Amino acid sequence: MITTESEETKAGKDLYSYQKGAINKIFKAFEDSPEDYHLLYQLPTGGGKTVIFSEIVRQYLKHHKKKVLVMTHRIELCKQTSKMLTEFGVENKIVSSKANLDDQSQYSCFVAMVETLNNRLQEDKLDISDIGLVIIDEAHYNSFTKLFKFFEKSFILGVTATPLSSNIKLPMNDNYDELIVGETIEHLIESKFLARAEIYSYNVGLTSLVVGANGDYTVKSSEDLYTNSDMLSKLIQAYEERCKGKKTLIFNNGINTSLHVYDTFKRAGYPVAHLDNTNTKKERKAILKWFKETPDAILTSVSILTTGFDEPTVECIILNRATKSLTLYYQMIGRGSRILKNKSTFQVIDLGNNLHRFGPWGADLDWQRIFRTPNFYLDGLITDEDIEENFRYEMPEHIRSEFSNSEDVYFDIKKTYIDSIKAGESSKVVLERSIHHHAKICIENSEDVYDALGLAKMLGDDIDYRIGRYTKCISKSTFNFVEWLKNDYRLKLRAYIRDNFDTMFEEIHGRPAE
Repeated sequence: MITTESEETKAGKDLYSYQKGAINKIFKAFEDSPEDYHLLYQLPTGGGKTVIFSEIVRQYLKHHKKKVLVMTHRIELCKQTSKMLTEFGVENKIVSSKANLDDQSQYSCFVAMVETLNNRLQEDKLDISDIGLVIIDEAHYNSFTKLFKFFEKSFILGVTATPLSSNIKLPMNDNYDELIVGETIEHLIESKFLARAEIYSYNVGLTSLVVGANGDYTVKSSEDLYTNSDMLSKLIQAYEERCKGKKTLIFNNGINTSLHVYDTFKRAGYPVAHLDNTNTKKERKAILKWFKETPDAILTSVSILTTGFDEPTVECIILNRATKSLTLYYQMIGRGSRILKNKSTFQVIDLGNNLHRFGPWGADLDWQRIFRTPNFYLDGLITDEDIEENFRYEMPEHIRSEFSNSEDVYFDIKKTYIDSIKAGESSKVVLERSIHHHAKICIENSEDVYDALGLAKMLGDDIDYRIGRYTKCISKSTFNFVEWLKNDYRLKLRAYIRDNFDTMFEEIHGRPAE
């Protein structure tokens, strides 16, 4: 079983069968192809991509007289990769901005960050004339492609968990000739290499979000939504329902959102820390040490922990953001998938409708088709409007328990609207019937009118949901009109309960109210 990074390293020298199979496929492609062939290899997060390409480097250097270059996009990945290569007996040199390259002739393997390497090559400080194999970690990032021109006679091997470009305008099949697909997430779970995700999705209205030039939601529009009090309350509520007391990692789109999340959890008395790319190395190290050592720790961050971060004790992932990036969706959830002896599952709370957009993490995706025709896949993703069209309001458990005498608290606005139109009735009857239903469930669970009015106050989210569905039906949804309807509904509901309490109570309970 994969438990911690150190144990995975030890396992690397005694490779798993699927890892050996991948290496054989890659070397066969290497042998059957021209020297400038570009090959892409896909394997889920936690499957041991670094182990596989470290063994490839070891075997390549043993049988070829050329050198190897491994490229990463983050300093943490650079150091981890260098350490893993050393474990495999491969002496390597990190090409950092401060590295002295006078001794480069003594090394056959180099590890470099993409931007640093680009600078060194522009300055002509690194001799790459003898590089036969270039390995690119997290190859879906497009920052690497600008360096391909330097390696026109090298075999390039890109590795990634998701062979879908981070930039929709730069598809991966423009830069890679072939994709080899590794083990599926489901197979790795069944073989006890990964933990299974239990995903809980909370419906969120996302129509206020704006899509930016990169094809994903902008930070500005995300922060406007996720820093409002309703969303912060929903976050705390979801945490308390599903993750309370568990080590939790929260992903946000924007530093300001993460700080709001930190403040919200801090005021609620939970052990929480915030991390973003403005933290110093010393601060980052201290925060991650605290997170590792604190059993019920909550760490809120932006996207800096999606790669190069491995903490197997994470039990709960909260996606406090929406994304249109399949890669990011998989990376965020993958941070909780490391298995331990006492951990075979982990929780995921989705507050961005991501589950509706992409399907369950680990679903059987056709990576070959996505690689060949990425736009066809992306164009087929369900829109936010369509997602929200299929929402059904579910009462939070703590509110639903207050209505325990009611068998069904759901009211179908759309069906009621269609039925009323067919019957030649005014659309206003839809809200009248909805108010009657709300009054009924309040009175079903009350002993007097004050109880019923108190329960009516708890129906705010359900009322807002019903008004939202109603305004879609009548195609009239200006902000002022919707706000007026919400307030008017609340006033009418309270009045209806007061006027009809005694009659409805006797009908429901078979006895007059005391």
